[in-house]
Amino acid sequence: SSAHLSLQCSIDEAVERCSVPEVPKEHCGQRIMVKCLSLKFEIEIEPIFGTLALYDVKEKKKISEDFHFDLNSDQMKGLLRLHTPHTAISTLARSAIFSITYPSADIFLVIKLEKVLQQGDIGESCEPYMVMKESDSSKHKEKLEKLRLQAETSCSRLGRYRMPFAWTAIHLVNIVSSVGGLERSDPDSDSGHGTWNERKKKGFERMSVGEDMCNFATFRPATLTVTNFFKQEGDRLSDEDLYKFLADMRRPSSVLRRLRPVTAQLKIDISPAPDSPHYCLSPELLHVKPYPDLRVRPTKEVLEFPARYVYSPHTTYRNLLYIYPQSLNFSSRQGSVRNIAVKVQFMAGEDPSLAMPVIFGKSSCAEFFTETYSPVIYHDKSPEFYEEVKMKIPANLTDNHHLLFTFYHISCQPKQNTPLETPVGYTWIPLMQHGRLRTGSFSLPVSVEKPPPSYSVLTPDVSLPGMKWVDNHKQVFNVEVTAASSVHTQDPHLDKFFTLCYVLEEYSFPFRLKDCIISEANVEGELKASMTGLRGALLDTCVRFLHQLLSKLILLIVHPPVIAGQIVNLGRAAFEAMSLLVNQIHKNLEGNQDQHGRNNLLASYIHYCFHLPTCPPLLPDPGGATPAYELPIQYATLSRATARPSTLHLARSKSISNSNPDLASTPTSPDEEVQRIIASKGIDRSHSWVNSAYAPGGSRAVLRVANRGVLHSAWLLHEELALQWVVSTSTVREAALQQAWFFFQLMTKSMSHHLFLSSRIDLPRRQRFPDRFVDDIAALVGAISADVAGRYHKDLELVERLNSSLAFFLNDLLSLMDRGFVFNLIRSYYKQVHTHTGSNPSSLTALRMDFTRIVCSHEANFKVLPLPPPTIHPSPSFSQGSAFSSMHQDQGVASMFELSVPFRQQHFLSGLLLTELSLILEPDGEGVFFLHKKAISAVHSLMCSHDADPRYTDPQVRAHIAQLYLPLIPIVMDSLPQLHDFTGEEDTLLERDTEGVHLERDTVWHVTSGKTPSPNVGVNLSQAGRQCSSLSAECSRTLLVSFLWVLKNADAALLESWVSDLSVLQINRLLDLLHLSVSCFEYKGKKALERINSLTFKKSQDMKARLEEAILGTIGARQEMVRRCRERSPYGNENVRWRKNVTHWRQNTDRVDKTKAETEQESVVDGNLATEASLVVLDTLEIIVKTVLVSELKESVLGGVLRVLLHSMAGSQSALFLQHCFTTQRGLVFKFPEMLFEEDTELCADLCLRLLRHCSSSVGSVRSQASASLYLLMRQNFEIGNNFARVKMQVTMSLSSLVGTSQNFNEEHLRRSLKTILTYAEEDLELRDSPFPEQVQDLVFNLHMILTDTVKMKEHQQDPEMLIDLMYRIAKGYQNSPDLRLTWLQNMAGKHSERGNHAEAAHCLVHSAALVAEYLNMLEDCRYLPIGCVTFQHISSNVLEESAVSDDILSPEEEGICAGKYFSEVGLVGLLEQAATSFHMASMYEAINEVYKILLPVHEANRDFKKLATVHGKLQDTFNKIYNQSSGWERMFGTYFRVGFYGCRFGDLDEQEFVYKEPSITKLAEISYRLEEFYAERFGDDVVEIIKDSNHVDKNKLDPNKAYLQITYVEPFFDTYELKERITYFDKNYNLRTFMYCTPFTLDGRAHGDLHEQYKRKSILTTSHAFPYIKTRINVIHKEEIILVPMEVAIEDMQKKTQELAFATHQEPADAKMLQMVLQGSVGTTVNQGPLEVAQVFLSDIPDDPKLYRHHNKLRLCFKDFTKRCEDALRKNKTLIGPDQKEYHKEMERNYNKLKESLGPLITRKIPQLYRTLPAAGLQSATQRLQIKSYWSRAHI
Repeated sequence: SSAHLSLQCSIDEAVERCSVPEVPKEHCGQRIMVKCLSLKFEIEIEPIFGTLALYDVKEKKKISEDFHFDLNSDQMKGLLRLHTPHTAISTLARSAIFSITYPSADIFLVIKLEKVLQQGDIGESCEPYMVMKESDSSKHKEKLEKLRLQAETSCSRLGRYRMPFAWTAIHLVNIVSSVGGLERSDPDSDSGHGTWNERKKKGFERMSVGEDMCNFATFRPATLTVTNFFKQEGDRLSDEDLYKFLADMRRPSSVLRRLRPVTAQLKIDISPAPDSPHYCLSPELLHVKPYPDLRVRPTKEVLEFPARYVYSPHTTYRNLLYIYPQSLNFSSRQGSVRNIAVKVQFMAGEDPSLAMPVIFGKSSCAEFFTETYSPVIYHDKSPEFYEEVKMKIPANLTDNHHLLFTFYHISCQPKQNTPLETPVGYTWIPLMQHGRLRTGSFSLPVSVEKPPPSYSVLTPDVSLPGMKWVDNHKQVFNVEVTAASSVHTQDPHLDKFFTLCYVLEEYSFPFRLKDCIISEANVEGELKASMTGLRGALLDTCVRFLHQLLSKLILLIVHPPVIAGQIVNLGRAAFEAMSLLVNQIHKNLEGNQDQHGRNNLLASYIHYCFHLPTCPPLLPDPGGATPAYELPIQYATLSRATARPSTLHLARSKSISNSNPDLASTPTSPDEEVQRIIASKGIDRSHSWVNSAYAPGGSRAVLRVANRGVLHSAWLLHEELALQWVVSTSTVREAALQQAWFFFQLMTKSMSHHLFLSSRIDLPRRQRFPDRFVDDIAALVGAISADVAGRYHKDLELVERLNSSLAFFLNDLLSLMDRGFVFNLIRSYYKQVHTHTGSNPSSLTALRMDFTRIVCSHEANFKVLPLPPPTIHPSPSFSQGSAFSSMHQDQGVASMFELSVPFRQQHFLSGLLLTELSLILEPDGEGVFFLHKKAISAVHSLMCSHDADPRYTDPQVRAHIAQLYLPLIPIVMDSLPQLHDFTGEEDTLLERDTEGVHLERDTVWHVTSGKTPSPNVGVNLSQAGRQCSSLSAECSRTLLVSFLWVLKNADAALLESWVSDLSVLQINRLLDLLHLSVSCFEYKGKKALERINSLTFKKSQDMKARLEEAILGTIGARQEMVRRCRERSPYGNENVRWRKNVTHWRQNTDRVDKTKAETEQESVVDGNLATEASLVVLDTLEIIVKTVLVSELKESVLGGVLRVLLHSMAGSQSALFLQHCFTTQRGLVFKFPEMLFEEDTELCADLCLRLLRHCSSSVGSVRSQASASLYLLMRQNFEIGNNFARVKMQVTMSLSSLVGTSQNFNEEHLRRSLKTILTYAEEDLELRDSPFPEQVQDLVFNLHMILTDTVKMKEHQQDPEMLIDLMYRIAKGYQNSPDLRLTWLQNMAGKHSERGNHAEAAHCLVHSAALVAEYLNMLEDCRYLPIGCVTFQHISSNVLEESAVSDDILSPEEEGICAGKYFSEVGLVGLLEQAATSFHMASMYEAINEVYKILLPVHEANRDFKKLATVHGKLQDTFNKIYNQSSGWERMFGTYFRVGFYGCRFGDLDEQEFVYKEPSITKLAEISYRLEEFYAERFGDDVVEIIKDSNHVDKNKLDPNKAYLQITYVEPFFDTYELKERITYFDKNYNLRTFMYCTPFTLDGRAHGDLHEQYKRKSILTTSHAFPYIKTRINVIHKEEIILVPMEVAIEDMQKKTQELAFATHQEPADAKMLQMVLQGSVGTTVNQGPLEVAQVFLSDIPDDPKLYRHHNKLRLCFKDFTKRCEDALRKNKTLIGPDQKEYHKEMERNYNKLKESLGPLITRKIPQLYRTLPAAGLQSATQRLQIKSYWSRAHI
């Protein structure tokens, strides 16, 4: 497959290699670029010149050379044309790059301005600039003209002299911090660039400052306008004064601020310098590439004078001298000496013509001069100077070279007979003394006269006869000379050593060195003394000349000098000097090391600079024993003279080596292993160091030349080093041990060069080196192994370094020497370490582990040949061709999977490694966290390297390599209990459902670990297994990657035969391991990558953080790092190497820098890895199934296989994997259907859930695969039993849980898959005639319904009625799966309780109980249990819907359905008790009795008298409550409303009518408001409208874009026969199915009219279920309307009034107020449309229509009754009133009598026709019809 497992680990980091050191390059700090843009004064009268330099106030040091710039206009420059006829382009630079190695808040950029010398002191010449403005030109016109003229004169006459003018300073930290600091990304933190070491080194350089705020590498560029300059004070020009001023500037109340400034505008840009700027000049004015055009104004690199030492070797030729005249005291000098200029010259001899043009020009002038003048201070006899004179001095200085200073008096005013300059003094400094360059501070006497001939060899301190000196030969002139030179060491110790080497090379005896004469007799002693003296040299200087020093020492070892015919052996002294030097560099430069403790400077020397010195062919050959090397042709290079002290008289000396020692030239080799060690690398020219000595200008190849040179007494470096090391003692041995790596690498490189140059590379390995050397190596390795084993508890840090150095050395030797010999060395190391494994084994194990890892990184051992066992004698290596020929055929396959003796002999190194691993993972071993990590990483890294190796792409080769690691599989299986549990469950994945399995597995563990199980084997396995130290998540992950890699690449046939030998328990363990692997590599997605899984990887994260902190040098020292690691574990430092993407624990800080692309890449890698891991697991499962088929194990193993398969389906997997996975799953189910359909339901349920989940996948291919699988599953289930009830139920249940739990579930995709399944069923020819397609159709239809409702449920979370409706629909959909229906009923009960609908909650529970009863009845015939739903119908008529009637209802005993806890007697009792409680809360006490009627027989049968007592107690309580609240007013059972929905906005609800049950006493306005608000919020305010009347709604008249609600109050309605049974208030409010509401209308469309026009429509609604039900709104299923004619309306009104009177009259206790109110309404004369008017309208005439006769008669009788009731009421009222109401009563009686009188004639009139016999149909009155509720003939809807 496409994704390699090893994608986890980047290729170059795959195995332990020595990191390639950085290319030596010129040191540079943080670079800033300063561009001078413009300089403007208020008046422009003369040219002004500027200088920039950096100063560090804290260090009181100038930290850069001067940069001169000239921003004058062409007109102003023109004034000086006389003096500068030629202008070099290099002097026109206006931008400079400054380097700052030690950034601090104390650095200032100081700007000094000068002008041409003129008459008058500084104050006078500044005055016009302070006072005048160009804008006031009219005012000062004349004055300005005058000044211009003066300036012109001065320029033409005094143009070559300058005077100080003004200065200012910029505090750099303000620029860096104020402009938003680190906004650009910090290059140090950018993991994309530079090697890790480079970043670390930068970190070391930067952090050591400890001031992060001063980061000059990354600030936002700023353009400054400097406006205030301070005028220079003639007597305060020295640097000391400047530091005081600068310190003062930082104070708020600066003295300087009070001074009057010189106003000007200097514009400069300050920005971080670009990496490779164009048109750049080095400090020596060389072009730095890229330099596209020579005519463009350049930028200058300004040389840095670092504030503190910078330890970095010279890599470029540099030879610069800086002269700083400081002060002169001519106060006692007679004559006119006031305007003093100092002329400085560099003289090659005493003749004036020998002044050399080596002085750098300043600005707008020539490039080089032979002389330069200091600025003049007007009328000052003892001036101070701030001048810097920069010179480029020749490499080869002689005793005649000197600096000459001439002092002149300059006459500013032109006077007659007065020359312009008068010499007034001379002094000089000879530059060479005893062969050394003289630098430092000098106080010199000044001679009045010209010095005499041959003065230059003496110093001015010598008082020459006849010479006149100023002030009596006193030292009146102070000057400082400094050098920046790669030629002159300026260190006496180094100088002496180099000089003596030169003397020997040139053989120029005798030689004078200071006070002593070097002769042949004492040269050896002196040279040895000078080597010993090297330790006294300044470290900084030693480092700068490191390459030359080491090369010279090596030369002395390889070519011992011949003195007076005797070979002088300096090997020991040189070895000693070298080891001490190397050690000193290490100790003092701890921050500059790689992770193995190698110093980068030394490593890069060996890698790039060292090669064996070749001999000059001119010398005679005394021995001739050693074969001569051919000489490599020297590279062409940009480097100038070799960096060698001038003492060596370069002019005359011949280089001892024909190749330049500065070169990075290393011969390349035909043998690629050797090539790697020689490490010949071309240098990246992208470094802008033009004059780098490392530029390979010539051909890359080393050519061999014909003339063979002969060596003089040449010894081989590696042999000499080995010898010296073996025989060294005490301090030298200690120093060499401290830095063993250096000498090992030197030897390795020397050996490979030697093999190459002497053509021995082609010899057999055993003949390449002499026995003497081989013995030395063996002795050396033995001694160092002993050191490692013996000293680890004393000096762990040293031992760790020594251990890894030794391992790398042996690793390299495997490429150069006989491998059998090297294996013997490894064995001897093991023996040494093993014998010492006593007190602290973990620590030694860690060392041994590191050693093994490094040695095993050598690829030679994995060239897939069975290496010979390292027996007693070293044996030659096998050739490549013998691959696997010697594999013992008679070995069983099993032994290939064990760490047996033959395996370890055959595969020496992988055997070593795996043995280490298995020992460390031993549960009883003291496997400490960091040891696990070491061992596992080692194996993992090796596999990564094989995987990434292009030579091993062929699968057969891979299989061979995997064979080396086969024992890893059993090792990992054994460590299963220790692995981190990635499944994320509380219990470990190994626990199963039954305790028996725990017991069995536990026993196995004890057996496999060789112990007998303890008596209490019931111990939970997870504890037992995990008591031993468990592995961290990171280690487990790495180990599993390695395990999968072997499984992936191993030969399938081998694996099959191995699996077939495993026991069931072992196979189960293997399956558990595969299950864990799937969890481990599951794809988490990009979001998870960004969110660090802090818990799992906390340890590793912390470790990494600490380590980084130490390495980056925030603490700096390696000891600190070791200390931290020791704190963490008592076993010392852990050699941790981390990779960016092995796990996701990159630290938070890294995360910020991570670009989107990186996260993207990481997630791709993660996804590929997940797929690859799962595919490997799948292949392995196939192998297991294949072998299981053959053997008899299948029952026990197959379930496990399917579990792993299902688990892999459960995660987020790629389409590629799923495709294969489904195929495997179908195959498995096809072969072993009984596994799913006869045994474990859990597996079937799981499979259905997984398949359904993938049916809703957004990937088409996954959907089609999942649909196919699901269809075949149904088909197989059907074929087994002619019915696929089990799959049907499981699929239904799965769908429910899937939709309920999954967040990103896609309904649309699932519907498509269901359609696919349906199509399969329809087109399945074999089963076309069976009931199968129909059953599939039913199932799919049911699933569609559930799907629709469940998805809607999510939408309607806020709409309680709709939500309950949907839950109800879903529950209905589960009619055939009782478990799920029960669940949903309980969900509904919960929802109702939340909202306070206790009656509904109680009914849900009753339904649940009925459902359980139904299934319990099917299970067993138990006489005391209810016989099903029927028993419950007294509680509610709705319960009958729970009866199991469907044809394919599953019988419980077969299928394991109804397995929930409620499907039992206890469950039933619990449900009923809950129901009783809910009824109690709803005040429906009568229903409680019915519930207990079902409960009591159960308790009686169980003789549970305690429960019986409780139940009877509750019943008593209940009956008391009923008795006390019999009137019913105390209990409010609810109010009912009809709600109609109109409009397509309502979706399914459109044109539906419901009866809503609302809490008691809900007003119509309340429900209207609630529904209107709710739907307005959902659809929008202007969309919802309430229809205010109850009339018919004509859909056509409604706006289709609106949503209409019609809400009407309805009352329960009972027929007459019902009323006989519904006696109590409870009866009239329980089990309600019919409701009624009335609508008044007239024939002309108005609602109300006169009495004779007033009709009424009665609407009777019947609902589908009775209230209360399991939901609060029920559909109206039937609607009947009855229309009353006006007379019938009148009859109803009169009957109602009569009833009211009767009720008020007989009310107990009597209520006078109520009675009077009713009476007033009946007999009061004021009543409009009152009884009298009704009688007059309807009874005065006999109706024309015979149909109305009966109504007429009925109304007449009603009035009779009415008057009778009025009389009774008045009589009653008389008994109730007090004396105050007598008058009121009389008035009412009068009114009554009047009414009776008026009604009399109307009441007595009868209709004769009524008393004839009529046909029955005609006789029925409307009222009777109404009462018997006929359903015919009346506007029936």
